[in-house]
Amino acid sequence: MKTSSAKAKGRRLQDWVRDQILTLFPALVLDVDVRCAIMGEGGADVKLSPKAKNVFPFDIECKYQEKYKGLYNTMAQAEAHGFNRPLVFIKMNRRDPLVLMRAETFWGLINHE
Repeated sequence: MKTSSAKAKGRRLQDWVRDQILTLFPALVLDVDVRCAIMGEGGADVKLSPKAKNVFPFDIECKYQEKYKGLYNTMAQAEAHGFNRPLVFIKMNRRDPLVLMRAETFWGLINHE
């Protein structure tokens, strides 16, 4: 894959995350409170103003890569367990545990559904 294609995929994911935040918090303003980082810019991939951080206190990193296939397979295994929302805990040596869930579940939790 060309570098430009890979960057375009990453940009689409950042745009999607930005749009989800703006949809859930209509008081936030595009490019004032929530904006996507320019490729190569340091820090979070979706930049939040202090106002936005007040309602959405997360630092966002977006990765659109095929090397996460194993995580998707693990999520499929969790989905096969039943009818509840699947949740996967992952851990590596000398690293803190992480939680993996579907984006729709996350946005629902943030939206207090």
